[in-house]
Amino acid sequence: MLTPPGNFSQRANAASLRFPRQRPTTEKMVYITEDMVRRRAEHNECEIFSLEEVSLHQQDIERIEHIGKWCRELKILYLQNNLIPKIENLGRLKKLEYLNLALNNIEVIENLEGCESLQKLDLTVNFVGCLSSVESLKHNIHLRELFLVGNPCTQFEGYRQYVVASLPQLKWLDGTEISRSERIRAFQGLEEVKRQVCEQENEYLRKRAKEKEEALREKGKEERKPGFDGRWYTDLNNTVPGLEDNVTNQEAEKNTKPKPTSPDLDEEQRDREFWHTPCPFTPESRLEAHHHLEEKRRAKEKEKEKKPQAPRTLITADGRVMNVNEPKLDFSLTEDEEKNVVVLDLAVYRHMDTSLLDVDVQPTYARVHVKGKIFQIALPAEVKPDSSNAQRSQSTGHLVLTMPREENPLWASLDHVINMEVH
Repeated sequence: MLTPPGNFSQRANAASLRFPRQRPTTEKMVYITEDMVRRRAEHNECEIFSLEEVSLHQQDIERIEHIGKWCRELKILYLQNNLIPKIENLGRLKKLEYLNLALNNIEVIENLEGCESLQKLDLTVNFVGCLSSVESLKHNIHLRELFLVGNPCTQFEGYRQYVVASLPQLKWLDGTEISRSERIRAFQGLEEVKRQVCEQENEYLRKRAKEKEEALREKGKEERKPGFDGRWYTDLNNTVPGLEDNVTNQEAEKNTKPKPTSPDLDEEQRDREFWHTPCPFTPESRLEAHHHLEEKRRAKEKEKEKKPQAPRTLITADGRVMNVNEPKLDFSLTEDEEKNVVVLDLAVYRHMDTSLLDVDVQPTYARVHVKGKIFQIALPAEVKPDSSNAQRSQSTGHLVLTMPREENPLWASLDHVINMEVH
């Protein structure tokens, strides 16, 4: 859970969450895969080796990997709003100019020495408390812009002076230009500022060590909590009660047995307790919040799978044909008087394989299954299914159904052009 940039002591007391519950033995991590990168390289014809810009934001990624090997030509890399705890595996990106790692779980600035062309680095709202780690950016001689807004280190006394003095190549810090006079002032009393920063950094690191220890202790409690491993725990010292005791116990159980509650209400109560239990705003609590949301999402998906959807009504009991457009495709339905045919032009996706289409023409309606989704439309005139023809347009890829009209229809045809969008 993220809070807006501001006083770090306020951020540390922000209402994040912690709720004891069973944790699976291994959390499902999101990895950077070749398919993930290719899907975001459409502007480069899905070619990743010559890719110069890629956006992998909001993917719940927990580790940077492979990018340095696959995309050597990268100039711009967006990795903001993930769960990345460490900057790593980017040293081979010699042409990288802009790296966005905002809204992650990074605590130390490191491993960017190999990014020789780096000009802009965005680490907004992370957990960088080791301010001295900015000195690792001295090797990035082309670095002009650095963003550290919302990090714990920005609350250190002397923060800006320390960074300005440490990185002489920098032109902008946190969106504010570094003037010549500010740079000169930054070197005045620098030794005292370094001493203060060192003290504040050590104090912060001690605090973080306690937070990590507490997080591990809480996690250990969850894993050891009886009942969560699916096994029954029996008190072997407990003797079997006699018949009279049994009757007494049963009566007591009736009086003390809690009233049954709705599972939904119980889940709501747990969820409310999770979000309203205060805890420090840390990488651990942010990861915990993410796992909580993921568990809720998976639970909803499982619940959805258990409840099969009621079949859609395509034809009513009285024989009326319903218009259905589940794939939400554009279409036109026309009557060609000269050729005495009804023509349906359905705008299926141009590159869709024809094997994913299933056409069914009946005297009063046409039905097309598009990747399992149903498109159905009532026809304006009775047609001959056996003489109907279906083909793909070579220019647009549309599916075109040509349906000859019945010469002796059971009901009169409508002499007009229909252009509809049915949802």
